[in-house]
Amino acid sequence: MKRVDMAEAEYCAGVLAGVPSSAGFRVPRPCRAEGGGHVVAGWAAFEYVPGTSGPAGEWAALVAAGRAFHRALRHLPRPDLLDRRHHQWAVADRIAWGESAPVASADVGWLLERLESIRRPVDAPSQLIHGDLTGNVLFHPGLPPAVIDFSPYWRPVGYADAIIVTDGLLYHDATPALIEEVLPGRDGPQMLIRAIIFRLMALAVHEGPGGTLPQDEPAHFARVTHLAEQAAAHHAP
Repeated sequence: MKRVDMAEAEYCAGVLAGVPSSAGFRVPRPCRAEGGGHVVAGWAAFEYVPGTSGPAGEWAALVAAGRAFHRALRHLPRPDLLDRRHHQWAVADRIAWGESAPVASADVGWLLERLESIRRPVDAPSQLIHGDLTGNVLFHPGLPPAVIDFSPYWRPVGYADAIIVTDGLLYHDATPALIEEVLPGRDGPQMLIRAIIFRLMALAVHEGPGGTLPQDEPAHFARVTHLAEQAAAHHAP
């Protein structure tokens, strides 16, 4: 069970109810209340699915599960609710894609300037994606990975992959080799740049104007920004 936004939770429950599990992934089925809806007093419930969250040591399986899940979503239209969301992750996502102005923060401006200076347009098509896969895929011996806690965004699938890579580099001791393994080609570094901005701005929005990031975060982001600069330079035309 989890506390949820009613409109988004009803939408996500409908998506998960209609997505068939496959050899590539499982999903938890949403539980309906007596009245037929999925949300009661701000709470939603899903069936229990066995497994433990990675992602250390499971990067290939994690990315593969996400891609299989996204193949199952590619026929779905863009939901209007995305335009009405104003939580920190929705705001950060729009900033990452140049659709909103950045949030002023005392210690992220210099990092954001570096990232924006190497951000370039991409041609990859958008579709419905899960924008927070890293800690939300469960692994179990003998069963396909389970994709849980669906966070909907309308972006290229490569962006979802890049968020996994960013989280791995920032918080899970992943090696820089993960960038080329998961994000090859010219668009890969561009997805990585946007994913770093997304995570950086989510923290900045949470701290508010003039706020500062938690201790050690600027150093983590500076290291990953340097890796994005190197990747972008390597694939520059």
